[in-house]
Order: sequence, then structure tokens, then C-alpha cells
Amino acid sequence: MAKKKKVTKAYDNLEFLHGRSARHLRVLAEFIEPEERLRKHGIRNTIVFFGSALSVDNRTFRKQTPDSAVVPEKAIRVSNAHESCIELAKRITAWSQKIKEPARRFYVCSGGGSGIMEAANKGAKLAGGKSIGFNITLPLEQFLNPHITPELRFNFHYFFIRKFWFLYYAKALIGFPGGFGTMDEVFELLTLLQTGKIQKQVPVVLFDRTFWNEVINFKALQEYGVIGPADLKLFKIIDDVDEAFEYITGQLKELYL
Repeated sequence: MAKKKKVTKAYDNLEFLHGRSARHLRVLAEFIEPEERLRKHGIRNTIVFFGSALSVDNRTFRKQTPDSAVVPEKAIRVSNAHESCIELAKRITAWSQKIKEPARRFYVCSGGGSGIMEAANKGAKLAGGKSIGFNITLPLEQFLNPHITPELRFNFHYFFIRKFWFLYYAKALIGFPGGFGTMDEVFELLTLLQTGKIQKQVPVVLFDRTFWNEVINFKALQEYGVIGPADLKLFKIIDDVDEAFEYITGQLKELYL
């Protein structure tokens, strides 16, 4: 008697699951799986760090020869911001771990890659705390940095779902010097706050006054009439780790503790 050939079930059919017809299933998977894993680890509140994937610490910077288009003095500012990010993430994590109720603690969250993202995860790790990395697969592969808590390493395919998870549990956002990706994420949150699409209050800190005021002329946006005075109050530009720490933790105590 001929042996019956086993028929693959649809949810085990990799060719189908990776095909065009199952795209909505893949989208749903990236919505559902992160929430299940985050809740399993007791994470309800995040502090999101954005910034350049190209930043390096001061020691590495001194060993490198910057590209001819890079102004050394300006590149040094980004390198200094990298160091500040490590320290700020470390201090916030240490502060959060002292909150008695674990469910109310705040966890550092980054884009999972190199540069400022790695600095944020490294700072949390140095404080002995958990941190999250929401990585994204790119044509030029972005690899997860080694400082993320292993159980909280995520790898997304869809940018829009990654954006959702950046903001869903976010209780504060800190934008360090960065490029297109940083601007995209910062302005998306500011737009959602401006339009009231996010009901919760999310303190936004832009770190390094010289960088932000030189790269984006916020005052000119108001003078041209394309934003109002109230919109300039949606964020706070800060130069100092101590000031950033006091502002963020003060806001979190007032709003969520």
C-alpha cells in the first residue's frame, strides 16, 4: 500500500507565509509578537533614545580619520553626545530600578543598532538593568548591538510597525544628534502630540542645543507661521546630562508615578 504523502498545513507553509498573499499575516505577527514578549517581561513603560547610528565614543573617534566632508569640531560634538547618551541612560536606568513596583518602572529603548542606539543600551546595561532594541532589517544590514537584553532583541521588517512599538509604550523621548532617521522619528512624535493623536503626555528632550538650533531653525518655523508658539513647548532643548536627567525623571514622577 502506497504511503500517503503528508500535506503541509497553511501555517507551516513557509513558501506561502513569505509570499505576497500572506503579507497581512506577517504584519499582524509584527504587531502581536512584540506585545506578548514585552508583557511577559513586565515592560509597560519605555524611554526611547534616538540618534545617529554613525556616532562613536571619544576614544574611537580619536583613532578615526573623519571623511573630508566632515567638520572635525562638529563631529566631536556628536562624539561627546555619544558619551552623554551612555551616562544619561545609565542614570535613568539606575533611578528606575529603585521604583518599588516593577510594573511602573521605565526601560531604555533604542533602535537596536550602532551609534547612539548602542550607547543607550550600553548605559542601561552598565546600570544593571534591562533594555530593549527594536532593530530593522535594511539593505545595508543593521546588526543588533551586544548591549541589548537578549530576550528583548527585536528584528522588524516593516518600518511602520517598528514606529508603532517605539511610541506605544513610550513615556519619554530623548533625541540626540542624528540624521534622517532621527529627524523622522522625532518629528513624527511631535506631530502626533501636536495633533492630539497621542492622548498621553510624552516629554521630549532634544540633546545638544548647538546641534539642534543649527540644524533646525525652530524659531523660523514660527516666524513663517507654519507652527504656533504652543508647538515650541512640545519639546525642551537641553545641553547637560544633569539637567536632562532631572527634567525627564521629574516629568515621569509627575505624570506617571
